[in-house]
Amino acid sequence: MPKFNHVCVIDDDPIYTYAADRAMKKIDFYSHVEFFKNGQEALNSLIPRLNSGRNIPDIIFLDLDMPIMDGWQFLDELIGILDKKMFIYLVTSSIAPEDIERAKQYSLIDKFVAKPITPEILQNLFNGTKSTEY
Repeated sequence: MPKFNHVCVIDDDPIYTYAADRAMKKIDFYSHVEFFKNGQEALNSLIPRLNSGRNIPDIIFLDLDMPIMDGWQFLDELIGILDKKMFIYLVTSSIAPEDIERAKQYSLIDKFVAKPITPEILQNLFNGTKSTEY
């Protein structure tokens, strides 16, 4: 599995982000990682970089249920400005069928993944090809 240069985790749960970071470190998943507590905070940081084409994440791990701006709202904003394709994984505790169906409507989403993220899940997520399996 390749090591990713830049990973972005958007989630308001500090326990989850700590565990996800440990899982990624265990398999040497990234060179750089950044964490955001909600979609608005992430957009405030990412939009200038997307516009300049610099320091763009290779992968975004996105939660759905967050304060201020949730994952769906974040995706709606990103659709209009994203010109470089990156991997976006919805990582959520929701297993609601309506969330899975809604995720299928977003071409930006690569996979819908149930929490928690483990090293094994991370290794299985990336196989070098684009996938829209849920």
